[in-house]
Amino acid sequence: MDGFKKFILRGNVVDLAVGVVIGAAFNSVVSSFVKSFFTPLISLLTGNNKLSTLYFLINGTKINYGDFLNALISFLIVALVIYFFVILPMNKLQQLANSGKTIDPATKHCPYCLTEVSVKATRCSACTSQLPGKMKK
Repeated sequence: MDGFKKFILRGNVVDLAVGVVIGAAFNSVVSSFVKSFFTPLISLLTGNNKLSTLYFLINGTKINYGDFLNALISFLIVALVIYFFVILPMNKLQQLANSGKTIDPATKHCPYCLTEVSVKATRCSACTSQLPGKMKK
């Protein structure tokens, strides 16, 4: 049981659990927002009272696609929020963190494919181009 307690109380597991709970709550808020605001606006454009009631018939079978549209709009909003409020800031932080790094003096960049190779290399290991510079013996 001690090992299980250590596993459960690790930061990663607790952070993941909190993220899942907040994500579920956020998803329900976005779904409610779509059903309360976007659906009526789209209904005004389509002339239908409720987007969720849209359907078409194939051989007498009713295929409801309105609920799918609601779910699709919800997904796109969640994806946009995650991209703009999580992915872009994390990428910016990584750029800032990497901008101060020094270049390893034992490596150089291939001028053709920009792969990092040893300064002793005469050919790039990625693109096999002949590297410029003096050949060392």
